Amino acid sequence: MKRTSFHLLGALFLVASSALSAAVSAQALPHRIETVASGLDHPWSLAFLPDGRLLVTERPGRLRVIEPGANGQWQLRPEPVAGVPEVLARGQSGLFDVLVAPDFSSSGTVLLSFAHGTVQANHLRVVRARFDGRQLHAVQPVFTSQPAKADTQHFGGRMAFLPDGSVLLTYGDGNLDRTDAQRLNTHLGKTLRFNRDGSVPPDNPFVGRADARPEIYSTGHRNPQGLVVVGQAVYAHEHGARGGDELNRLAPGANYGWPITTGGIDYTYSRITPYSSLPGITPPLVEWTPSIAPAGLTAYDGALFPAWRGSLFVAALKERSVRRVPLDNGVPGAQELLFQELGERIRDVRTGPDGALYLLTDSEQGRVLRVVPATTN
Repeated sequence: MKRTSFHLLGALFLVASSALSAAVSAQALPHRIETVASGLDHPWSLAFLPDGRLLVTERPGRLRVIEPGANGQWQLRPEPVAGVPEVLARGQSGLFDVLVAPDFSSSGTVLLSFAHGTVQANHLRVVRARFDGRQLHAVQPVFTSQPAKADTQHFGGRMAFLPDGSVLLTYGDGNLDRTDAQRLNTHLGKTLRFNRDGSVPPDNPFVGRADARPEIYSTGHRNPQGLVVVGQAVYAHEHGARGGDELNRLAPGANYGWPITTGGIDYTYSRITPYSSLPGITPPLVEWTPSIAPAGLTAYDGALFPAWRGSLFVAALKERSVRRVPLDNGVPGAQELLFQELGERIRDVRTGPDGALYLLTDSEQGRVLRVVPATTN
């Protein structure tokens, strides 16, 4: 009897929270979805090279190249890129993001984030390498999270360059001791910032504190898997538990609350915290309850869809959708629900240099998809 009441209360919480969600429209601009590549094993991230090639990570540990061909045809190169470091691929762990340096045309530099180590003692690692089109050379670790953690959950793993050339990296809480997200002596549950060579920028918010990891940029994150820089603004989203997914605007030194504040409840329907807000905690710009499982994030300013300019796009695994979140001077507007006709878990969403929107589907036979206006040739 007590368990039944407990679950009923949890269900009522989710219904009430859902009623408070932002308005969502199911209308979309006329569009066509093309398959760029298929047969990918849980593709996780997508990046664009200056010559038109695409780089795609597969979570089991492979980096793949997709080459543009004649008449709009694309070709997935059958052999993976050589030289990718050994990756811990189990559960949620594996190869995560690929980030192309702004000076790639001259340096050939790419960065990879991945799970490193063993199930019992693992880290989130970032390496820098030179890519010659076929192979990675001079692979060098530039960041390894500390301390080691056990199990293979909540790695985060998204990267982005800030305007000054430093790198932002998201890292989850590991899902063992949630309060690590509030502790400064661990990288867990943080956004981190370091230079491309692994050095620490002297203006990081906790530099010089004996009790803090100097790479920490922001705190209080559960499992952030979306990150994008728009001018001087940094947006990130993260998975909640049963509800409480968040879209945040990041600021150095800010605390985003997990696990002392959240709009969600636990998977057991128990309360994680009595607080949805507290003094000193930066509230989310958008919260999704029930959970949509946000997994990728891009900002759109392309030419193909003028009505979508100035919007963020959120890939959603559980909802099997992409959410468009329009921004007006940084303030989110009514969301638009897109691409549910695919019926697939969407792992990543990226804005291409051609103005198209690119999607990654999350499965053992994952695809890279390209969204263009219905009238585009």
